[in-house]
This record gives sequence, C-alpha cells and structure tokens, in this order.
Amino acid sequence: MKLTWLGHSCFRVECEGYALVLDPYEPGSVPGCGDIHQEADGVLCSHSHHDHGYKEAVSLGGGGKEPTIKVTELHSYHDGEQGALRGPNTIHILEGGGVKAAHMGDIGCMPTPEQLEALRGCDAVMMPIGGHYTVGPQEAKAIVDAIQPRVVIPMHYRSASFGFDVLGPLEDYLDICGRWVRYEGAEIEIAPGMTRHTAVLQYKG
Repeated sequence: MKLTWLGHSCFRVECEGYALVLDPYEPGSVPGCGDIHQEADGVLCSHSHHDHGYKEAVSLGGGGKEPTIKVTELHSYHDGEQGALRGPNTIHILEGGGVKAAHMGDIGCMPTPEQLEALRGCDAVMMPIGGHYTVGPQEAKAIVDAIQPRVVIPMHYRSASFGFDVLGPLEDYLDICGRWVRYEGAEIEIAPGMTRHTAVLQYKG
C-alpha cells in the first residue's frame, strides 16, 4: 500500500491499481498548501469542515473497478466533549495488500476501548499532532501507545511554510515520539513487518 501526503490531512492511498483520496481541502483553505487536483476511484472525508471535506477536488473514475482496499468506519469526535465543540469525526481503517492502515481524521479525543481494539495491529496510522482543533502531541502519543502501529505519519501541524498559526509544530511531537525518520519525498510504501518508527514525509506543494 502506497501513501502519499498531499498536505494538511489529505492523503492518496493506492493498492494494486485502486486509489482513494482522504480529507481533501478546499482551495485556499490551508495557508501555504496548494490546491488539490486528483483522479481516484473514491474519496473519503472524516468530516465536512472546509479543510477536510472538499470532495470536488477529486475526479472519480467511471466505476466498475474491483476495490482492493477494504474500508471500515469508526465514528468518533472532533473534540473532547463528545462533539459538542466541533462535531463528529470519522476514523477510516484501510486494509489491502496484506497491510492495515488508519487515517484518524480530526480526532479530538481518546478513542473508545472498542475503537482502540479495532485499531490495534495497524501497520500505519496517519495521526494529527498539532493540537487546538485536534489532539496535541501528548494525546497523540497516548493514542499511538495504546494501538502500537508500526509506522506513525504525522499530519495536521504547522511548519514555517504551511499550516494554521494556531497549530503546534512537528517538532513538539518528534521530541516525545521515540524513533523517527525523515523521508526525502511525500510517499511511503507500507509493507508488513516494518520497523517501528515515526515517518516524517515532505510536503511538495
């Protein structure tokens, strides 16, 4: 399974010729992030906010292609008050090519024990770490420690060139996450049995 970071919380997921795009954002909605123009077989959004739910950024194929990615939805919250502040959030579990990955969306709280059980055994987790709108570094690490994925891919944070001002920087998470590796590009191939680490992908704009 190949994961490509398209900026903010948007990823392209490909497996055996089938492609999904998760959480595309509206043009101009995320400072420093360029517009998204993708062709894929499907699009998934964790919630409807402008920086996550712009399905129009993805041109869908004509259909008929057999899906090679199984999708499971876990319904969670965008905040720590059962959605009272920012509404619902959907975690997407993706399975294909012998691997299991999860996109946490704008998770704002610890998943329930049942959800943590469903998330255990993930080869990769795409995790927001910037705080304010989502979990911050410490909360993100607590979730990671609970589900023990092999690879963690940080998203939804601020750098010197992109992201909302209110979000924390990547370094706040790297300081506490343990082993991390900076990749040269925006892509990572997920395979069974990978060494446990945090994968820092490079946004290409």
